[in-house]
Amino acid sequence: MTDEARQLTFELAPPSAPTFANFVIGPNAEAVQTLRRCASAAGGDAAAVVVLWGAPGAGKSHLLQAAVDAARAARRAASYFASPGSLDEAAVAATALVAIDDVDRADAKAQARLFTLYNALTAGGGRFLAAATAPPARLPLRDDLRTRLGWGLVYEVRPLSDAEKPAALAAFARERGFTLPDDAIAYLLAHGRRDMPSLVRTLGALDAHSLALRRPITVPLIREWLQREIGLADRSEAP
Repeated sequence: MTDEARQLTFELAPPSAPTFANFVIGPNAEAVQTLRRCASAAGGDAAAVVVLWGAPGAGKSHLLQAAVDAARAARRAASYFASPGSLDEAAVAATALVAIDDVDRADAKAQARLFTLYNALTAGGGRFLAAATAPPARLPLRDDLRTRLGWGLVYEVRPLSDAEKPAALAAFARERGFTLPDDAIAYLLAHGRRDMPSLVRTLGALDAHSLALRRPITVPLIREWLQREIGLADRSEAP
């Protein structure tokens, strides 16, 4: 089986909605804990404003959406906006938590809406969460908005390095009740996609497969799963 075929199989693992449960925390434990408190109905002493920053693919969007998911699970009104331009002030009038991605891309009108929303949420005891590619002090925003974002808690979301991934994946598996041996992790990292969203999807699919067969996750099981999935993919692509 070629590496290209293996890559295809790993891409077949269906994506899951972003939650705290399917985020590999790694070096971001403090940021995750803060966001959990923000989302909790009991988190009255949680930060009113949290800004996440970091490189694309670090997990900022995942964490914002996870916070919204957790807030809704706690029966709190919460909204996620993928960009400042999609912000709807009327839709968030009675919202307890608002998460806005890519705030560094806000144009003048969007910045005015962000400023108004920030003031309304903080005055009303709500939570304002934002993500950007740089810390607030370096964002290309108007001074009053940039200053207010800097008043909140600011966290750099760091992606896992290749050296950190094996231990983080093993811990992620343990927290979810299954064991991932070192050789299985090495096999996944050697033959599959190495970005964390793909790895987490793969682990979820493998866990379900191993439970269905009542067999632990091992390298032989992964190879069998790959063979089966590639066979299904080949048949589905046949004319």
